[in-house]
Amino acid sequence: MDVTALLDLDSLDKEALKALLIRDRRSKAHEIEHLKLVIEKLRRMLFGAKSEKLTGELEQYELQLEELETTEAAEEAAEENSAESQPASAPRRRPRRKPLPADLPREVVTHMPEHGCCPDGGGALRQFGEDVSEQLERVPATFKVIRHVRPKFACNRCERVVEAAAPSRPIERGLAGPALLAHVLMSKYGHHLPLYRQAEIYAREGVELDRSTLAG
Repeated sequence: MDVTALLDLDSLDKEALKALLIRDRRSKAHEIEHLKLVIEKLRRMLFGAKSEKLTGELEQYELQLEELETTEAAEEAAEENSAESQPASAPRRRPRRKPLPADLPREVVTHMPEHGCCPDGGGALRQFGEDVSEQLERVPATFKVIRHVRPKFACNRCERVVEAAAPSRPIERGLAGPALLAHVLMSKYGHHLPLYRQAEIYAREGVELDRSTLAG
């Protein structure tokens, strides 16, 4: 039975609730690491002679790990949304994201400002730089990277900087485009293809998207 089910949460103060959440997160992290070790051991045992029983066990552990990582990613997203409405604090460190493969075709979409002149001083605009971000998108049977370019302009009279707003993404600061997200979700829930198998398929196509990234 879940320990938290035995507690009267209404009777706990803010610090006690925080401690309970931290303990729960540590427990999940420990379970994820344990499952990773078990999966790695089963993979080594499968090397050479295959066993249907071991294969079935491995798939069950992979699915269990996938569900835990998906739940953890959802909790982290909820915490980030909650933190945005709270006073600024020390930013949480995230694992460094691998750059997208350079050999993928790039489609450049340039977002120009709405105004053709400075909205404050009315002067002509000169470009002095640009912000570039990349979004991984999927098209049938291949991947492509959409590079969003937003040129920066400055007013010749008042030095006001003018730039187009950043385009919205399905997931805030997420790497995946809408078509890729739809493909991942349909493959998982429509075709019952686990995330770790999808990751293997993408790897064969030259794109490294591990299970934890897909779960996020």
